[in-house]
Amino acid sequence: MTYQLRLRVARPLRLRVGSLGEVDLPAGDYLYTGSAKRNMDARIARHLRRVKPLRWHIDYLTVHPDVEILDIRRSVLPECALNQIVAGEVAVPGFGSSDCRHGCKSHLKRIATLQDITRTVR
Repeated sequence: MTYQLRLRVARPLRLRVGSLGEVDLPAGDYLYTGSAKRNMDARIARHLRRVKPLRWHIDYLTVHPDVEILDIRRSVLPECALNQIVAGEVAVPGFGSSDCRHGCKSHLKRIATLQDITRTVR
């Protein structure tokens, strides 16, 4: 089972993201694509919590006070297929895709408008 988080970064951020080191994110909207092998509800609930151990790249964003989750979509498409059909620009190379075997440069994309995500499938 896969999912996408639509995120809003309220102001430009520079933050340390685990093994990726320091990253810069301009203010704007982003789309993160992830998956959960089991218990999707628990994974989504984890993303919504502000206080948690920092385990995945996305955790470094979702705990930040200037980052808001605007929407969550679920899909039956494989994670990389879902990620690849979304328009938008790679926000941080390697973000959320360190184990990717399908050529994804990142599972975090900066999206300019909602049209960028209209092709995604629930």
